[in-house]
Amino acid sequence: MQRGNTLETLPTSIDAQRSAVESAQKALARIILGKDEQITLALSCLLAQGHLLIEDLPGLGKTMLAQSLARTLGLSFRRIQFTSDLLPADIIGVSVFRQKSGEFEFQPGPVFSQLILADEVNRATPKAQSALLEAMEEYQVSVDGDTRSLPEPFFVIATQNPGDQIGTFPLPESQLDRFLMRVAMGYPDEASERELIAGGDRRLMLDGIEAVTTPETLIELQNSIRKQNVSDPLIDYVQALVRNTRESAEIEIGLSPRGAQALIAAARARSFIEKHTGVYPDDIQAVFTAVAGHRIKPAGSTRFRSPSELCQHVLDSVAIP
Repeated sequence: MQRGNTLETLPTSIDAQRSAVESAQKALARIILGKDEQITLALSCLLAQGHLLIEDLPGLGKTMLAQSLARTLGLSFRRIQFTSDLLPADIIGVSVFRQKSGEFEFQPGPVFSQLILADEVNRATPKAQSALLEAMEEYQVSVDGDTRSLPEPFFVIATQNPGDQIGTFPLPESQLDRFLMRVAMGYPDEASERELIAGGDRRLMLDGIEAVTTPETLIELQNSIRKQNVSDPLIDYVQALVRNTRESAEIEIGLSPRGAQALIAAARARSFIEKHTGVYPDDIQAVFTAVAGHRIKPAGSTRFRSPSELCQHVLDSVAIP
């Protein structure tokens, strides 16, 4: 769900907006080595007003990417460590009785920030996980019968460890669908890993990051991205991909209409980052696995071993316009 942007902003030229995005990419690449594709996907997700799920083994830079994004984009940042004893009130906040005034006063939880890192989200119980649902979908939370709006812009970046690790609670399909994209960090290449080993603590480099945008400029960027042209043949291509996920014998559950909308939104953002005049088929292909991989359910008899292989099969099966 997209909400209307209400912050008053001074207009910024498209060239200045593209320059800010390029500066953000360069700043992030100095911290997150050898992960240009993941950086572009993460920026595409946030610029498309989506939420990002980063899934991989511990120690591969998931938290560092979230912190670097917040610093680079000039957003207020809070980290929530999800554990098995986490309560919804620990996320949303709680009303505290003030004896002096004789009234309850709401104490906002960490969710009232512009960028939230839900670290190891699948280590919390489903009850705690569900506390994020309304915030991610409606950009508001309900406490004691009152509805409270969250700040603009508002993004959730969640990290999760592989489901076969001890102490994890799988995210239900309804919550997975709240994430516009799911990406994996993967091991670094040899040159990047050598630089990581030989260099200092990457966390110390965070203090040297200067914001390249403001929240107001980021909202302008989001408005510009929604204007990226999507041609009729491109929509036909997206519909063909979606139809293939529903009809393929390799897939039990295909993409929903909301999944198709997510694919267009992510491709628009990626096309803006790549300085395209409109959305091209390669923009769709570049974001397809990140958008569709956690939304489609493989058939029990599928010969493909991973979501990325299955998504590539779909792309290979549909002609490019």
